[in-house]
Amino acid sequence: MKIARHKIVSILRDRGQQLRADWVERELPEWVDPGEHHGVLATLRLEPADLADAPAR
Repeated sequence: MKIARHKIVSILRDRGQQLRADWVERELPEWVDPGEHHGVLATLRLEPADLADAPAR
């Protein structure tokens, strides 16, 4: 499972965390691998399961 960077940025902006959102846009790839970036996601207080796209029906 990979997470679209824009989803992370959107959540951070909704929280009012503009500087963190800007950092994510600069530093993380377009598709974020939760296994590789688990530390960053934890620091941002984001749960990968909450960011995953709903399965197609």
